[in-house]
Amino acid sequence: MGRARVIIEHITPQVDCGRFPVKRVCGEAVTVEADVFADGHYIVDCALLYRAGHTGNWHRVAMAPLANDRWRARFFVHELGRYQFTVEAWVDHLATWRRDIAKKEAAGQDTRVDRRRGAELERAGVDPGIVVRHEPPIEVEVDRERAQFSTWYEMFPRSAAERPHAHGTFADCEARLPYVASMGFDVLYLPPIHPIGHAERKGPNNVVGASTEHVGSPWAIGAPAGGHKAIHPELGTLDDFGRLLRKAGEHGIEIALDIAFQCSPDHPYVREHPEWFQKRPDGTIQYAENPPKKYQDIYPFWFETPAWRELWEELKSVVEFWTAQGVRIFRVDNPHTKPLPFWEWLIADVKAKHPDVIFLSEAFTRPKVMQGLAKLGFSQSYTYFTWRNTKHELIQYFSELAAPPLCDFLRPNLWPNTPDILPEYLQFGGRPAFMVRLILAATLGANYGIYGPAFELAEHEPREPGSEEYLDSEKYEIRHWDRD
Repeated sequence: MGRARVIIEHITPQVDCGRFPVKRVCGEAVTVEADVFADGHYIVDCALLYRAGHTGNWHRVAMAPLANDRWRARFFVHELGRYQFTVEAWVDHLATWRRDIAKKEAAGQDTRVDRRRGAELERAGVDPGIVVRHEPPIEVEVDRERAQFSTWYEMFPRSAAERPHAHGTFADCEARLPYVASMGFDVLYLPPIHPIGHAERKGPNNVVGASTEHVGSPWAIGAPAGGHKAIHPELGTLDDFGRLLRKAGEHGIEIALDIAFQCSPDHPYVREHPEWFQKRPDGTIQYAENPPKKYQDIYPFWFETPAWRELWEELKSVVEFWTAQGVRIFRVDNPHTKPLPFWEWLIADVKAKHPDVIFLSEAFTRPKVMQGLAKLGFSQSYTYFTWRNTKHELIQYFSELAAPPLCDFLRPNLWPNTPDILPEYLQFGGRPAFMVRLILAATLGANYGIYGPAFELAEHEPREPGSEEYLDSEKYEIRHWDRD
């Protein structure tokens, strides 16, 4: 190290000094730049090294000089999973000799000794400089193309029946597939398909104390029929779900499932693993809150439990259960309310076995938290697009998303609306506002989605003035959508 003369600095792309991988998709180029220089007037040379995985031989690409000691080269990624790259540099003594002797001869100087030095360099056959390599290598996470380019359509399966007031099934969803495909969507996202709890079940418009005929919120997961690895009995069976996956594939559509790590009071976990939930001083379990909002029908997991290892493993097994059924896209509900190290561990483990899995982060929260989730492994991210309306706001925000370092790890997925969010622009802009937001979403980003029927029919009535909640929200009741 004491003999090394070359400095390698400011390698791009990289995320947090290489702490997290850069993101690319199969077939995409990784353009690498670095500052490479040495003391004095030596000529330096450098090469880009890359390989798939963490072992095996390095491939070398000569780097080309730009200006001001900046160098560039690129390589292409063709396999799912992790790649590594780094930069090697050295003093090119032979090139330095050739340059200097040409200057001496041009000045009429005696170069006999210099020629002997050149002969020694030529006889050596290789550059005798000390090679410096940047360590550690920088990693690239390579996803399949749908992580970069996708169109999402969200639909509640229980509202898919042809008859009003009937509970929809997976078979009803299957009948809707040609319609969804005809609009160009390639991802059909289903909110949670699991049994729904009865205790503290919410009624229409989020009222507390629903009666037995109310269907409740799909996000209140868990009942005597099962939990996160079970299917709501009225939707169908696991075999019916498998058929829906296959039929969707025939239309070029993938099914995206909702991963919501929370429980209704009736979830089997509450009875079998009370240590996974936080108790209040009165002995009751702490339900979910986002003051002043209360979610009495949902118990959050207590990630600070002494039994956190068992909790982590069980939650990972939920994702593994659905990947075993053939699901390869997951929309993750509120990931910012769970520890970021948990997601980094879970996503890395799942993608090590299934590198084609895509995770969408549904986190409308502070910028650094959203960016942290993207860095640690989420393939796509919800954005603030929903609330950016003016020309200035849109230019400013998308200029930020399109520039390094953000563009190297955060893939935006643009949604004009969601079941939770009816933005003010859509409440008052009429059908033209819906058309404008759809075109902006579909052209400003490479991933976009809509909360389908409500968007198509320009649903725009809020629950009350100043609210972004829908009146008669589909989250709490079955809706019959008359598309005609």
